[in-house]
Amino acid sequence: MKNRPLYEVRKIRDFKDMLQQSVSLFGDRPAFLVKKERGGPYTEITFKEYSNDVNALGTALLRLAGAGSRVAILAETRYEWYVSYLAVTNGVGVVVPLDKELPGLEIASMLNRAEANVLIYSAAKQELVGGIMDQIPGVKKFICMDRPEGREGILYFWDLVEEGRRLLAEGERSFLDATVDPEAMTILLFTSGTTDKAKAVMLCQRNICSNIEGMCAMIYSDENDRFLSVLPLHHTYECTCGFLTEIYRGSSIAICEGLLHIQQNIKESKPTILLVVPLMLEMFHRAIMKKAQATPQMARKFAFARKLSKFLLFFGIDLRRKIFAPVHENFGGRLRLIISGGAPIDPKILSDIQELGIACLQGYGLTECSPILAVNRDVYFKNHAAGLPMPGVEIRVINKDEDGIGEFIARGPNVMLGYYKDPEATAEAIDEEGFFHTGDLGYIDEDGFVIITGRKKNVIVLKNGKNIYPEEIEALLLQSPYVCEVVVSGEDCGRDDLVLTATIFPDMEAVQEALGAEPSREAIQALLEEEVRKVNEKLVAYKRIRRVIYRDTEFEKTTSRKIRRQYKK
Repeated sequence: MKNRPLYEVRKIRDFKDMLQQSVSLFGDRPAFLVKKERGGPYTEITFKEYSNDVNALGTALLRLAGAGSRVAILAETRYEWYVSYLAVTNGVGVVVPLDKELPGLEIASMLNRAEANVLIYSAAKQELVGGIMDQIPGVKKFICMDRPEGREGILYFWDLVEEGRRLLAEGERSFLDATVDPEAMTILLFTSGTTDKAKAVMLCQRNICSNIEGMCAMIYSDENDRFLSVLPLHHTYECTCGFLTEIYRGSSIAICEGLLHIQQNIKESKPTILLVVPLMLEMFHRAIMKKAQATPQMARKFAFARKLSKFLLFFGIDLRRKIFAPVHENFGGRLRLIISGGAPIDPKILSDIQELGIACLQGYGLTECSPILAVNRDVYFKNHAAGLPMPGVEIRVINKDEDGIGEFIARGPNVMLGYYKDPEATAEAIDEEGFFHTGDLGYIDEDGFVIITGRKKNVIVLKNGKNIYPEEIEALLLQSPYVCEVVVSGEDCGRDDLVLTATIFPDMEAVQEALGAEPSREAIQALLEEEVRKVNEKLVAYKRIRRVIYRDTEFEKTTSRKIRRQYKK
């Protein structure tokens, strides 16, 4: 498996070239599965139909706002979002995807910083947009994806598409003939860091096209695959890997109706591939294991099935889809691959799902890298690793400590152009040799796999010079069924050294199963301290947790579901 060649990929110059190639290759195949009404059936939109909508909207936008416009998108995942993105990047100007979960003041700040002059939004954001209109003087055109009944000055998305079709029929070719510079900034993204103010990342189409080609060289997909889009589209991970890659490969994208509808939409759309964040994968894993071990009899049958499956695999016989048929049916019956990204995942969760006959991999990336830097291959992987470097990407480790752990830096065609109007931050992030400094720590093993141990800014430095990576200890604590969320920190208690502290938000369902329906705070505290004691036994003395804090509410998180680490108590 180690020496398996990369998958063949076709070269693309930019998004416009990519879409044109895909239409010629997959024109009548479904590009999207959408629902015209909530709870209704999925209907198909072909690559040709999608391309026609992109060209129509792009033609209308070019006439309306002019070349070089900055067009922001503020909406939930829906077909109009996908049309807007390529309509802007394929000949209008710069697209600015915004996080729909942010409050109005932050949205206004981002629109002003991005110098946006057009805002495309959904009716769900109408109240927010109405409340900030006087704070965004640069935005001259407002376009609503839903018909803006009784609202003056608001343009309707589909009216613009119809206008674009009329212009095209009359011979208007300014958008169709517009050239795209693959080296110029056409994507402006705001990071969702857990502590720092969001930075505006400038990406060009060469950045993302190189990432698409690299992903497809590492992990196989084709026109027979179907993705269910469950992650926010403004995130580069979902946008590059769950949208643009599918357009490139000819796969179809089913649009999820929302987090509450994931299970139902999986059964309806029957996806072959899912892109998730660890929180979702943990939820899937927990549900599978709970159902499989609901009674002692079921637990014994499940354990026997796992042993039988492993035994047969040893002889090259793979009956996992048959042996674990109920699990596969819950995922629509066709799921073959789950890719987890955005944060590290417990390797045991990956191996457990792999045992059921579903390939399960993790990757590593950052917005500044379009986003993927490393990913495990579907034919060669290590569950404890973030993956192998992408083709054409060089990853090094610098400033190593006594254990060989240092900061990852990376150089390649996927590295951003820089931070918008922030030369100081750009110079701090990208050195003179063109290496982007990730802020992530770890090492590269003997087989070339990237192993991440933590974030540079999270490292706890003891007074004896020892470095402690809290994520390493947190991963061990999260293996306890009673721990839902945890942050490990070094607390200054006025003594000779920092006191390692674990602040834990418990899984109350598991706690109640162990302690009864209404356990006291003291009983919960004692249970958590016992779990910490078990983990401490696995750690060297200086890494052991000395203090345990029971937290009865979830940690505050970013919209990408990462804990804001400054809130520990």
